Amino acid sequence: MAKDSPKTPKTSSSRSATNPSVSVWAAQCEKCLKWRRIATQEEFEEIRSRFTEEPFNCHNQTNASCDDPTDIEYDSSRTWAIDKPNLPKTPSGFKRELYLRRDYSKMDPYYFTPSGKKLRSFTEVTTFLQQNPEFSDVKPSDFSFTSPKVMIDTIPSTALLANSHKKGAASSTK
Repeated sequence: MAKDSPKTPKTSSSRSATNPSVSVWAAQCEKCLKWRRIATQEEFEEIRSRFTEEPFNCHNQTNASCDDPTDIEYDSSRTWAIDKPNLPKTPSGFKRELYLRRDYSKMDPYYFTPSGKKLRSFTEVTTFLQQNPEFSDVKPSDFSFTSPKVMIDTIPSTALLANSHKKGAASSTK
């Protein structure tokens, strides 16, 4: 499964109604290995949350067939990030957003409460839940701050060159 982000990270500090770092949600068919666009983040999270028990495939999850062309090509026309399978689905009313760092090193996950408060860690989640008993059915384990893996081979070469001085930075040759 993958999330793919725009070629350049959002530079504005304002938060829009759509996710600022993820432009397309996609999952890879276990049978034909083609990438299929997923319509919404919520649908993507549902697929991701049960991926091990019910792997994604064209026939069961989309209106596509393995015989149809791929919806999206895995290439360097955009920066891709691959999410781990079986992360919990975001609790109802909350929103999980991923922000690509300017240096392309990783994506930072944050949760937003129904009132818009930003939660940056398990500690903040736990504190919020303790202070808001109306969310007694929500558990800290319903949240995951696991960062998707940014795929180095899809990072723009200009970003690699700009960060080549950092220890352990990826090579700028392709």
